[in-house]
Order: sequence, then C-alpha cells, then structure tokens
Amino acid sequence: MNEAQTQTLLRRSFRGSRDALVQRAMDEPELSWRLLVTLNAFRLLICIVLLGLFFAGDDPRFFGDTHPTLFAATVAGYLVFAVLSAVLLRQRWAPNSVVGTTQVLVDIVAVVILMHASGGISSGLGGLLVVFVGAGSLVLPLQYPAIMAALATFAILGEQAFLKLTDLDSATNFPAAGILSAIIFAMALAAQPLTRRIRASEALARKFGVDLQNVSELNQYIVQHLRESIVVIDADDTIRLINSSAIQLLAAGEPDPGSPLRTASDALGDYVRAWRENPSKSSHADFTLITEGDNVRITAHLAPLGKDGQRSGPVLIFLEDVSILNARVQQSKLASLGRLSASIAHEIRNPVGAMSHAAQLLRESHGLTEDDKRLTEIIETHSGRVSHIIDNVLQLSRRESSRPLRLTLRSWLDDFAREFVRTHELQEGEFTIKDIPDDIEVRMDPSHLRQVLWNLCDNAVKYASETGGIMVEIQSGRMQSRGRPFLDVLDCGLGVDAATAEKIFEPFFTARSGGTGLGLYISRELCELNRATLLYLDRPGGGSIFRIVFADPERWESQDEQ
Repeated sequence: MNEAQTQTLLRRSFRGSRDALVQRAMDEPELSWRLLVTLNAFRLLICIVLLGLFFAGDDPRFFGDTHPTLFAATVAGYLVFAVLSAVLLRQRWAPNSVVGTTQVLVDIVAVVILMHASGGISSGLGGLLVVFVGAGSLVLPLQYPAIMAALATFAILGEQAFLKLTDLDSATNFPAAGILSAIIFAMALAAQPLTRRIRASEALARKFGVDLQNVSELNQYIVQHLRESIVVIDADDTIRLINSSAIQLLAAGEPDPGSPLRTASDALGDYVRAWRENPSKSSHADFTLITEGDNVRITAHLAPLGKDGQRSGPVLIFLEDVSILNARVQQSKLASLGRLSASIAHEIRNPVGAMSHAAQLLRESHGLTEDDKRLTEIIETHSGRVSHIIDNVLQLSRRESSRPLRLTLRSWLDDFAREFVRTHELQEGEFTIKDIPDDIEVRMDPSHLRQVLWNLCDNAVKYASETGGIMVEIQSGRMQSRGRPFLDVLDCGLGVDAATAEKIFEPFFTARSGGTGLGLYISRELCELNRATLLYLDRPGGGSIFRIVFADPERWESQDEQ
C-alpha cells in the first residue's frame, strides 16, 4: 500500500468515526442522560424530605393530613420508583426519550395524588410539576412537552373537580389550579427552543471534539511513522515524546513518556545537560555517540522549543544515523571524484606511463653503470606506485550504484575463504571461520562485500606476518538490541594505537611504507554505500578487530515489501 492510499484510508476512517459520533450526539445527547440522572436525584430528595416531614410532624401534619395512609403509601412507592430509576439509568435500558416520558408520567400521577392527600391545590405540592414537566421537556422529543403539560393540566383540574364532587365543603381553588396549569404550559413551551439550542450546541461541541481527537491521532501517527528519529524533552530533561524510529536507533527498549532522558541513553542525557549549562555551545552542534552493543554512530541536533530559544525550556532532538547520512552524500562524492579522476587520467597517468616505459627501455641499454641501474629502478618503482594510486582513485570514482542482495553469510563466507586461502597460499589454521549461524542473512552488494572483506583480510595477513605468525579469524553474530548482523575480521598483529585509530579511515593515510592509504577509506565508503558501517575495535590481548555492521534487517525488509 502506497502513501496516497494510506492517507485516503485515514481520511475515510476519521470522517466515518466523526460522522458516527456526531449522529449519536444528535440522536442521544449525553446531556440528556445527565439531566435525567440529575432529575432523578431531585426526585429521591423530594421523597426523603416528604417522608421525613410526614413522620416528624404532629397532628396536624405538614403534608398528608387529609389522607395520611394514601400519602404515606404514595411517597413510599414514589421512593421505590426513584431508586429503581437510578439503577436503570446506569444501564441505559431504553432510549432517553422513553425513559424521560415514563418518568414524567409517573411524576404527574404521584404529585397529583400527594397533592390530593394533602388537601388539594392549597398544599403547594402542585408546584413540583413545574420542575418535573419543565426539566423533562428538555429530554423529550419536541412534540411531547405540550402533551405532558396538557396531561398535567387535566390531572390538576381533575383533582380539583374530584375533590369538589366528593366533598362539597372542601376548599377548592380553580383559579389557582388554572394559573399553575398555565405556568406548566409556559415552561413546557419555553423549553422547546432551549432544547434545540442545547442539542445543537452539544452536537457541535462533540463534532469539534471528534475533529480534535482525529487531528491528535493523525499527528501521533505522522510522528510515529516519520523516518526521522525524534525525541521531545521538557525543561527537566523528561521524555514527553519519542517515536519508534528513535527507540530503535537508541536501542532504548520502550521508554515511557515521563521517564528521564537518561533511561533512553546515558550519553545523550549527559550531552543535553552539558549543552544547557554551557551557553557557548551551538544549538546546531553535532554529538556523536556509540549505542551500547551496536557501535552505531549517531548524530544529535538540538532545537529549543521555547519562544525565545531558551536552553532551559523544552527541546526537540533530531537523531540521525551517520551511515544513512553518508549514503546520501555518497553520490556527490563520487561525482566529484569522477571529475577529479578524469583530470588525473588525462594529465598525470599518461606522463607517468611514458616515464615508466622510458625507464624500462633505458634499463635494457648497454653500458649502464650500477648507479644508473639503481636510478632506473627507483623511477620504475615510484612510477608504478603512482599508477597504482591512480588506479585506486579511478576505481572509486567509477563505482556504480549499489545493487544489494540478500546473502546467507555462512555459505558466502565459505566460498570467499576458499578463494582467499588459495590466492595467498595460506597454511591450515592461518585463516579460520568461527561457528556462524546458518540463519544470518545480510543485505549488501556481493561485489562490494567481497572487495571490503578481501581488503580487510589482506591487511590482516600483512600486519600479522610482521609479528612472526599469521592468524586471521572471521566471526559473525547479531547485535543484542536491534538484531543487526555484524562480521568481524580479527588479526594477531601489533594493533593500532589510539591516535592512529582516528585516522586510519582517512584517504591517503598509511602507517606502512609502500601503501597507498586508500584501502580502508574505500572499504568504509563501500560499506556506507550499502548502509553498513565499518568500525575499528581493539582486540583484547593484542591485535585488531575490524567490524562490519550491516543494515538493519527490519528496515531493508520493509523496503523489500514496498
């Protein structure tokens, strides 16, 4: 799946989730459920207060003095209904419109009965219908509030008529009942536009919330799938964000946001602290560290996130693998060397060849003294050396693009060992390959790998012979953290001192007379062209180790899938 298809799927997924949630908000707003819960809590409170006043008051009571038994039974049943409603509201057993309609109907019946048991409209309990019908109108569908207000009106007026028919001497007040009914109607009708506004506002807020969540998820997706490795820390050097690429590059396991930076990398944490404390250090200074076990060169770039670029605030850290950076500039290097080599071939190689040929002809002349022959030999030797240097430069400048292949390292090394031993006429035991797992595969151009390994083994034979014995070993394995395969070439020579080790990969540097100083330079260039790394390590007990750390298997497997 390409990047455009991925973006299309993300947009469709976000749009679908947003539309679904907005539709749900329009159908059953969360505010409606909260209002039903609040109204039911008020219902519970009213039941408890009425029961308390009924049993606490003397004769005459505050409420229920006309029909005490009916009042007590109605309040008890009303309380049971309120408790059951509290339980059912948690489960949302039905749509909010059904729940609201049921509760308002029960409220009308219960309040009218309580009002009748307390002496009618004069008890004041009818005012509770203003609250229940008015609040319930915010939950009910738009056509229901008027119906509920009409039912409450009929119930109130019917109670007054029933009271008048059953007891001619009772104190009825139809004007007060009419006023109460009018107030209930006004509340119900006024609640309709308010309900529309509340639902529209909640739907809009939910839509913006979904859009914000989608944007946050999209940002998180982009950050986590960036090829660049990113770490964001706050003023206390605490990790606030780290993407998967940075985790792999630092071999940091899975550091949680909120953990100190040193949990991901001690060296990086020390560098950031020193950068904060020293204002003279540039914000764009490179810092190279070696990850534990992997020996991969990493460059860190620090970018302050504060408004004024204060170093004491949050910092964005970009991490880059040096081998990948070198691979990017490899083409420009080769282009420059190509132009240089063309000039060398035209301006230097032909004259050097002419001098070498003239020296050969001069040596065949008769009458040359021993001194003349010695001078002729010097001319031939150094002409050959210059020609060899030019050949190496031309070989590097003509280097074609890498054509990496999957290679099973064990079988490839067996073929290489047979050729190398036969060419150098080595004896048994002078060139050995340690046990290498059969499942180790590397990704590299076979011709490049052969040239690099041949050069390293050839140097190992030459330097080992200076100590009086040849012993070259090849071993391989995987890095502990990310599983990157590596290949080591070990010799038993004199080793390389610390000062020289920093220069051995520079072009034209050599510590041995007769060398061109381009072998290790070309070898490293070929490794970086294949996204591998060539490193020098000290060998315990004497000697040298040259390690090739191949490309990350997870990265080149993902490239193959594309």
